[in-house]
Amino acid sequence: MDTPELQRAEGLIREIPDYPEPGILFRDITPLLADAAALRAVTTALAEPYLGRFDVVAGVEARGFLLAGTIAAMTGTGLVPIRKAGKLPRPAASVAYDLEYGRAEIEAHDDITDGTRVLLVDDVLATGGTLAAACELVGALGGEIAGTAVLIELGALGGRALVPGVHTVFTV
Repeated sequence: MDTPELQRAEGLIREIPDYPEPGILFRDITPLLADAAALRAVTTALAEPYLGRFDVVAGVEARGFLLAGTIAAMTGTGLVPIRKAGKLPRPAASVAYDLEYGRAEIEAHDDITDGTRVLLVDDVLATGGTLAAACELVGALGGEIAGTAVLIELGALGGRALVPGVHTVFTV
């Protein structure tokens, strides 16, 4: 984070040790979300490299929804939620993947149609499983990944290497 606004936003992120499992250092972005200037700074920075190149923003549950919704509103595009399995009334596609502390599955409705350019947004890129699965899910629905934007990248975990089109990952 290289501007004063982004540096201030970064300072609002709390680190919570041993959550949700022992050995995990959780990044709590709720103080950043509660600060209008910080939220505006990070969502503007996340969207900027992709402006004009996407039709819809897809947010990964749960904190990715918040960032993606803000970006969608700012850019006048739609929002598609990517949810944990069992949370949608009519999932059209699902993808299972591994987490650093278990296994999960995500789903989406068929609101992404063939050729839709999708900006995929999440809060943290750690081991890459969630973001890679979300890319696969968008593709299964016929969408094209215009780019991926994440607030925080835990580079030491190597998650970027798992994301298709690794050059398209942008992090604040």
